Amino acid sequence: MDVNPDLDRRMNALRGLQRLLDDAFRVPGTSITFGWDPLIGLVPWVGDVLTAIFSCAIILQAHHMRAPRVVQLRMVMNVAIDVIVGVVPVVGDVADVFWKSNAKNFALLERHAAEPQPAGTGDWLFVIGMIGVVVVIAAIPLVVLYLIVHAIARLPAVPS
Repeated sequence: MDVNPDLDRRMNALRGLQRLLDDAFRVPGTSITFGWDPLIGLVPWVGDVLTAIFSCAIILQAHHMRAPRVVQLRMVMNVAIDVIVGVVPVVGDVADVFWKSNAKNFALLERHAAEPQPAGTGDWLFVIGMIGVVVVIAAIPLVVLYLIVHAIARLPAVPS
């Protein structure tokens, strides 16, 4: 058990977030669990953006705990895969049940929590850049939706 009560409190809060997003419910008669991530993801594009933002909490904590950059990058890639697959209607929502990026990232965080390293300016720039990448990847479907709606609105009216 950690001797830092603040760290314990933050880890417990993140563990709760991870469970809510990935393991809040169980399919009766099976060992399949899922959380709010695939349910929120049912709302096209916006749901995937929202769950990606929630996922950044674990990545940010990994940075605060001085997890190695490669571990942080792996966490970002887990979220990126979740978002990219999640935008595919129905298939993405089913995949969210099985690709539990928050559970994967929390396991990485716990595994590397005992390896604190002093953070420098480069660490902060790296994490801010990676979170920016997640936000951009999550925003791509919204931009595509805007372009489609804009293109449809500019179509000439069909004479009746």
